[in-house]
Amino acid sequence: MKKQYLIFTILLSFTASISLAQKRYIDPIYSDADIEVTSDVKYATNIDFLTSNTSDPAQAVADITAIKTALATGQAIPATYYDPRDPSSKIKVTDLKMDVYRAKSDVDSKTDRPVIVYLHTGNFLPPVINGSPCGVKTDSSAIVLCTEWAKRGYVSVSVAYRGGWNPLAGTEEERKGQLLNAVYRAIHDVKQSIAVIRTEAAGSNAYGMDASQITLYGEGTGAYVALGYSTLDKYTEMELTKFLNPLNNKSYIDTATVGLIDGSRGLFNLYQSPSTDVTVQAVVNAGGALADTSWLEAGDAPMITFQAVRDPFAPFNEGIVVVPTTNGNVVEVQGGNLFIQKANAVGNNDAIKNMPSNDEYNKKARSHYGKTLDYIYPAPGDKMTINENVEHLFPIIRPITDDLYNNRSGPWQWWNPESPYAKAEVAPGITCHMASLPGNPDMGPEKGRTFIDTIMGYMCPRIAVINGEYTVDQLAAVNDKLPSNSASIYPNPANNEVTVSVDNKYHVQSIQMMDITGREVKNLTANNVVNINISDLKSGYYILNIQTTDGVISSKLIKD
Repeated sequence: MKKQYLIFTILLSFTASISLAQKRYIDPIYSDADIEVTSDVKYATNIDFLTSNTSDPAQAVADITAIKTALATGQAIPATYYDPRDPSSKIKVTDLKMDVYRAKSDVDSKTDRPVIVYLHTGNFLPPVINGSPCGVKTDSSAIVLCTEWAKRGYVSVSVAYRGGWNPLAGTEEERKGQLLNAVYRAIHDVKQSIAVIRTEAAGSNAYGMDASQITLYGEGTGAYVALGYSTLDKYTEMELTKFLNPLNNKSYIDTATVGLIDGSRGLFNLYQSPSTDVTVQAVVNAGGALADTSWLEAGDAPMITFQAVRDPFAPFNEGIVVVPTTNGNVVEVQGGNLFIQKANAVGNNDAIKNMPSNDEYNKKARSHYGKTLDYIYPAPGDKMTINENVEHLFPIIRPITDDLYNNRSGPWQWWNPESPYAKAEVAPGITCHMASLPGNPDMGPEKGRTFIDTIMGYMCPRIAVINGEYTVDQLAAVNDKLPSNSASIYPNPANNEVTVSVDNKYHVQSIQMMDITGREVKNLTANNVVNINISDLKSGYYILNIQTTDGVISSKLIKD
């Protein structure tokens, strides 16, 4: 009796957040307690543009030469270049790190788990300097997103990338050039992180990854990076008119200084060409925009996007991207209302065509398509129409406000008002919390998690289909769920044999039994009452998916 009580206690804690269908990679199959995090895994070292001073070109070149010489001869980079307070050097370096989230090996023995790489927001500046309590790989939304993916069976990786630009530079050209170069450098950083992930998976694979299936998820600033990552592949794309400095009619991005598209070379760059393939299999945007839709071509990764229609900082359709730090204009970009339309038109999203119509998240997104809404600008810009052919775009509609920059942009974000970042002042008497609250006045874990639930519900089935874990037809079938009490399973826990009895008003076709990793262990044709021999199964948790002519009944079973 004590043993059964213990088993039920474990089950209750284990299944606190588990949905009845329990589809691996779609539903949470593990609890928070089952997830472990390996923090601050170093993946690269490069020039830190936040703390470096390039005002003395001769000194900068001397420093760069010393750093590169140390690397070329297998020596450690001298400590002076790591210490921003050391005046003996002007160029500084920083180690770039990532956090890895995964289910513990004692609950998940799989060693080929797909990967989701998360890129945080932050305007390429650290919290407080960027005017916000957010902007690091451990933001509240980052932790919850990565944990939720890990609970669904993925390995999720929150990657820190370099920032560094001067929002108070004297001219718009200077600010634009610095910010565009920050995006370019961040793309290089992410390529290095992907290369390290793939190399690790091909070697010791300590995290149990299938690095042939990598999804890149970007939030806010990280979304601009993710979208650029998957579409920037030609030097001519950086020479569009809007990317040219009017002072010299050359691209703001000088590859001789910052490196080639693959991340190698460049005076102020320490990277070599990636040692492995760095393409990704899907890209998810949450609150960003694409530098230019001409970058997007057939053959690019499938795209999924979540965007607040009235976001004042990232245009939903087309417009000038605005930096929250200064509310300054940067460059014209295209939002999800346009780039998803093109991704669909060129066939990049064909793998996820015709997602199930019986899914509530799909229904909600589609209900907004074709709608015309009041918009945030004066006439004639006072209306916004959500396009019709934008499947895989989830439009987020939040109330319009009188103040342009108080319209909602990232409703999935929240922060601890008592954290050091939130309590730091951005101006006399004004904390980061106070400055950020008008644009997210009802922020908090409950609201943030609600939006994250929507992100999970809409994104994860699509990623699972892209990765080949399910077909669209399979998803449609399991979405036709019937109440779990339509079937009884006894005894439960069981040791040798279990009886499944289904309400006679349903006609049973088959019963599929799956272990907690999502692996099918039994599949049999059945009647409404059937005895199943489970003596050959290991002790643990199992899910019975009972297919009837009216839908699926899902129930849990413990093998004692």
